[in-house]
Amino acid sequence: MNVLVTGGAGFIGSHTAKALALAGHTPVALDNLSFGHRWAVKWGALEVGDLADADFVRGVLKRHKIEAVIHFAANAFVGESVTDPRKYFRNNVVNTLNLLDAMNDKGIQPIVFSSTCATYGVPEQMPISESHPQSPVNPYGESKLMVEKILKWYGDAYGLRWAALRYFNAAGCDPDGEIGEDHDPETHLIPLLFFSILGKRPHIDIFGTDYPTPDGTAVRDYIHVNDLADAHVRALKHLIDGKGNLALNLGTGTGNSVREVIAAVEKVSGKKVPVKESGRRAGDPPALVADARKAAEVLGWKPAYADITTIAQHAWRWYQDRV
Repeated sequence: MNVLVTGGAGFIGSHTAKALALAGHTPVALDNLSFGHRWAVKWGALEVGDLADADFVRGVLKRHKIEAVIHFAANAFVGESVTDPRKYFRNNVVNTLNLLDAMNDKGIQPIVFSSTCATYGVPEQMPISESHPQSPVNPYGESKLMVEKILKWYGDAYGLRWAALRYFNAAGCDPDGEIGEDHDPETHLIPLLFFSILGKRPHIDIFGTDYPTPDGTAVRDYIHVNDLADAHVRALKHLIDGKGNLALNLGTGTGNSVREVIAAVEKVSGKKVPVKESGRRAGDPPALVADARKAAEVLGWKPAYADITTIAQHAWRWYQDRV
């Protein structure tokens, strides 16, 4: 199938484009390159433009005879969403409506949507299952939840086939070293750790050392980007095969603390990470871990790179040659 990948020049989008190509599909990346990179588009065409331009979107769908969509394009900085919510609701929600309307008008049905565990808000139980209440505590999570609700209503009214994948902490890089993570600004822990040992930053901040966790630092569920890509391809096949719409968590089901991630980075690099211990950040829960059993049951999906040391190793191969 010809599959449109919005945000296809970005981190997860580019890895998913590779996975689509390996599965026999033809990916077409749509990206405004505000955060994506031309060099990351290696497995299909690149259309440079914005989802805000409805005519452009319709033209892309027509030119490439698009048959399905995987939708990553969005703003994703939690803090920024609090200070500039209109940017998030316009880009993440309104621009998604442009995409969905163009799809509906052309009779394009399957869409796999990049959602987030931020739709759950402050966890009431751990691990977090799909039945957990969705109560976002920031506009980023709220914007993603809005799209999930829109997908449901479009499915009811227009027959849209959809999957919303709520993933936890994306990490790692392509094991083959062809593409990797390159954000500006960078906010993810593992790249920041490598930046600190490679001299791009003086140290890494550990925010909170007194959490009720085994070593006192915050625990997160780190999921390899290739495993995320695999889940998106599987979800697309699920929809193509005429199976039901779905919302799934994507995670390993095992959390790693900040100190455990630091230890993994030090192990694979052979270098000491300079750290500075600070107080907790407001709004950071002690732990966020996925219950991803439903993805295993419905998609037959299981993370291939669940070990944090393997995730760090793949990232190290990418960063040591580029920083």
